[in-house]
Amino acid sequence: MPNNRTEYCEMNSRKDLQIKIEKETVDEIIFRTSKPRNRLMLELMARGGMRIGEVLKLTPADIYERRLTLKDPKSGREQEFIFIPQRLADRLKDYVRQKDIQSHERIFPICYEVAREMVAKAGGVVGIHLRPHDLRRHAATYASRSGVPIEIVSKIILRHSNLSTTERYLGKISDVEAMKWIDTLYA
Repeated sequence: MPNNRTEYCEMNSRKDLQIKIEKETVDEIIFRTSKPRNRLMLELMARGGMRIGEVLKLTPADIYERRLTLKDPKSGREQEFIFIPQRLADRLKDYVRQKDIQSHERIFPICYEVAREMVAKAGGVVGIHLRPHDLRRHAATYASRSGVPIEIVSKIILRHSNLSTTERYLGKISDVEAMKWIDTLYA
């Protein structure tokens, strides 16, 4: 059931409900996560729009300043790039140094199921059912609702090959949200 931290929305004709999480809730989830590994993983999904599988494959060799290189991405391309906030990039590089992770080693050497459980527990701390993909969706929704052009959300944040995939992904805009944007534009 929806609460003041989340808004449920029906996605296309699918029966399953997807969550839109408020930025303040995502920030609280991240800040209340004390283990550096888990916090970094949550931030990469929520602030970089990364899939959990992409996070788990990262190696130090994939990091160049604020750009992460994905080898063999889901798109089938040879590689893709993810751009992350500077503070997150700095924390990620510090973590790699502190843990003495070698350039070819995975930064987060855990399996998908353990990562999924970690995300669920992090959501439980603030009283919501959270899945890894909810954080990726948050990155896109937050960027879109903050005025980032949909082309940037689609091609850069989500790395979708087709804009219509991103439009379905973001879901419908409520009347209240539409009126808020009209007021913001013409106030």
